[in-house]
Amino acid sequence: MAKFVLAGRADCPYYAKAELLADYLQKNLPNFRIHKITLHPDKWEEWLADLCINNKWKHKRSPIIWRELLDRGSKGLLLGGYNDFMEHAQEYYNVTSAMMSEVMKDIAVENMQTYLQFKEEEENIRQQFNPLHIWITGASMPACYNLIPMLASGKVFDNKTDIWLHLLDHSQSQQILQGLKMEAEDLAYPCLRKVTLHAISDDAFLEADFVIVLNDVLAKGDQCAEDDICKIKELWAQYATLIDQNARKEVKVIVSGSAYANLIALVIIKTAQSINPHNIVALPTQLEFEARAQIAKKLSINSSENG
Repeated sequence: MAKFVLAGRADCPYYAKAELLADYLQKNLPNFRIHKITLHPDKWEEWLADLCINNKWKHKRSPIIWRELLDRGSKGLLLGGYNDFMEHAQEYYNVTSAMMSEVMKDIAVENMQTYLQFKEEEENIRQQFNPLHIWITGASMPACYNLIPMLASGKVFDNKTDIWLHLLDHSQSQQILQGLKMEAEDLAYPCLRKVTLHAISDDAFLEADFVIVLNDVLAKGDQCAEDDICKIKELWAQYATLIDQNARKEVKVIVSGSAYANLIALVIIKTAQSINPHNIVALPTQLEFEARAQIAKKLSINSSENG
């Protein structure tokens, strides 16, 4: 599977030509996939600079094309710009584009008009809809890939409820979250209206209706349990303070994970005192299954019989 990402300015004629060729390849080649990122000219240079810094690339013009070695969010392999993509298509797929320069410019103008119209419509929709704000902490964990389709498909909430997902994790995980955001947007669920990425900051959990904690804290062999507990208390006291300050007062908090789920829930209850404690629950399911297995072993019965 060849997975490419094509990004460029909305008014760039070379982006328009590369986009047309990429669409043709995706339509006619079963193992070719393209994800497109269109940006306003005013935001392009800053976005490109940040992208190149994060990936240690050197590129200055629109468009930029790279190949994903795994799923999006992994370390990408820079292909280059417009000319590099044309050469790649000719050498690997024996496909060329005969679009004339004037046609390229006309399409670029049309792309820009469409982009501005889309952004205007998006802003109008944003002002009209009142979504559920769902914050997921530890969103870089693999479990989040399975959680997002469940939330966005209407299986958890009714299919008429708009959802705004907020993916929160450490600043070092932002590249993973970016890939997760792309995957979520590509699902095209009608309930999923927006996905935003966050690191911990003063506006974390703003307007939260639901907070889902994917606990990624695991005990390390080189430190004792007391050290783990102290760090968890300190971290989640900070998170709970932000939940208390920024979330809606009827917010529901669900804590899951393989370790310290009950402790995290307790810290949130004690710190976020304006939140109804009945709205904060812990789901230490893995620990429950492990306990059942140990009891079943002692009683010499099947763990499924241990209700």
